[in-house]
Amino acid sequence: MQHSEPINALRFLSIDAVQKANSGHPGMPMGMAEIATALWKNHLNHNPLNPHWFNRDRFVLSNGHGSMLLYSLLHLTGYGISMDDLKDFRKLKSKTPGHPEYDLDCGVETTTGPLGQGIANAVGMAISEKILAAEFNSDHHSPVNHFTYAFLGDGCLMEGISHEACSFAGTHNLGKLICFYDQNGISIDGEIENWFTDDTVMRFDSYGWQTIEVDGHNVEEIDQAIVSAKNETEKPTMIFCRTTIGFGSPNKSGTSDVHGAPLGEEEVLKTREALGWEHAPFELPQSIYDFWDHKSKGASLNESWNAEMEEYKSTNPEKHKELNRRIASKMPVDFDKKFSDFLNQCDEENSSMATRKASQVCLDFFVKELPELVGGSADLTPSNNTFTKSSSTFSNENPTGNHINYGVREFGMSAIMNGMVLHGGIKPYGATFLVFTDYARNAVRLSALMQLPNIFVYTHDSIALGEDGPTHQPVEHLVTLRSTPNLYNWRPADLVETSIAWKNAVISETSPTCLVLSRQNTSAITRDKEQINAIENGGYLIQEEEDASISLIASGSELQLVLDASDALLNDHGIKSNIISMPCLDVFLEQSDDYQSKVIKPELPALVVELSHPNSWYKILNKGDKVLGIESFGESAPANILLEHFGFTTENVVELSKSLVND
Repeated sequence: MQHSEPINALRFLSIDAVQKANSGHPGMPMGMAEIATALWKNHLNHNPLNPHWFNRDRFVLSNGHGSMLLYSLLHLTGYGISMDDLKDFRKLKSKTPGHPEYDLDCGVETTTGPLGQGIANAVGMAISEKILAAEFNSDHHSPVNHFTYAFLGDGCLMEGISHEACSFAGTHNLGKLICFYDQNGISIDGEIENWFTDDTVMRFDSYGWQTIEVDGHNVEEIDQAIVSAKNETEKPTMIFCRTTIGFGSPNKSGTSDVHGAPLGEEEVLKTREALGWEHAPFELPQSIYDFWDHKSKGASLNESWNAEMEEYKSTNPEKHKELNRRIASKMPVDFDKKFSDFLNQCDEENSSMATRKASQVCLDFFVKELPELVGGSADLTPSNNTFTKSSSTFSNENPTGNHINYGVREFGMSAIMNGMVLHGGIKPYGATFLVFTDYARNAVRLSALMQLPNIFVYTHDSIALGEDGPTHQPVEHLVTLRSTPNLYNWRPADLVETSIAWKNAVISETSPTCLVLSRQNTSAITRDKEQINAIENGGYLIQEEEDASISLIASGSELQLVLDASDALLNDHGIKSNIISMPCLDVFLEQSDDYQSKVIKPELPALVVELSHPNSWYKILNKGDKVLGIESFGESAPANILLEHFGFTTENVVELSKSLVND
């Protein structure tokens, strides 16, 4: 086999790092070394000196437990991962964590580990490339023109998200998506033939993919398969690579023993003997670095693209300017002024409507002003209201379309959106019912972990959706979302708050946003300019009384309920109330203690009213304060009946308030 020593360098860097950490997965890097060599040496366009180069090929390691293969490749080809970093594998704060964590400065394109999400991210990257290429490429210049490659394993294809994403990719003719299936037949529990017997070639044929089968240890055969994949422009390609996990280990190759544990000192020595590897751990001859070094070639590729961009600028100056704006994730120069005008219009024309409808009003503005916004829905577009006056459907006939019909694929949609954001140049928003965040949860979590400014639109926010019943009525979901680090969850009360929520979502740079919207109508709230400005703080006073006896706090549609209760308390019982709107508890908790105390007076008893589980609220309340929430599943009945059944009435809020004041 040609170049066996550079290939074995990938194996032994991985073996030795895992052994030193006494933790990790050496088997996959040992088995996929030839596949990695064929791709990274002969095809992958990238620049270690500029990992952010926009037209680089994207590489996703979906089977992220084999992270040492990626770290070894990045080290050898010239990225900012040193030999000391490899020695620090799985140590606290190292550049080489147990599973790849998004760090483009080091060349890591996405966080992987939860199996199947990496391939879904790759699908999203390929979609972004297709949309941007269709919009910006011309007959003479192709500023957006690259491939997306992904490695994946048996576990990725067992996970249901792989079906959601790969079926979608085949439908949309993502011909620049090329994937490599490490077909080694082993997972942690042993030989997968006891629980995974799919004919995966037929499966991907049925999706509309090109399928190619190769010997995963034959570099030349893999290389030819990649050439064939690149030549197929209408179909994504899955290259089925028959490999031996732990290749080279005399006693553990082909077994689960090499999947998730170090080889052990004795087996490492035997593997060195078997493969003729004579170098000490973490010591490599210069000839191996010479073979792998990609800095010069990468810089040349980058410079050629820079030159093409200069020509593109001279022939398409407006498109060049717009593409650079999107690559830099900058807002249009006149955006703030236009949004201010829109917000004033919302305030003037505020009326009773469901906040899902208010969201569509907002999207009519934002999609028109921000062409990078690409919306979508998991088969609920008429209910989620994500299609706008400026929307057109993304399809093979219309690749510049800015609205995607994801089908019933909540998890796949969310992970695909992560890939779209990671690619750059596109700002996606995707929608489903709030209750179905259960399906999408792990992709939302990874979005927050990677600090991606994704936008998740969740409608039908409570039991007030009515007759569909407890299967569709969210109860614990807001608590789960609010407990997720680096995730902002807005539940606006009317059109004005919805517009502020959307604005914060689209300008976010390092945090995803969930917009939690109602099916039920909400009331138009009257505010002064100072209160409108205060919405940005997440929580603010709608009504303040000098001699108030209680603070009433609410989000969403319940804000009008506490306003009605406040009137009843005053008129019938002489009790004055401060009213706090809390559209985003997460943002409010980031405000200073002084601001929080000015809004929620610590000396006053407080009652929170929200159609959700109460656990989110106790961190801002004193002992003895109360939350009117829901701690059971819902029921199937009309919304008004349910609200009364669960105590969300003016009378009950009045009685609870009186009990707090009189304690």
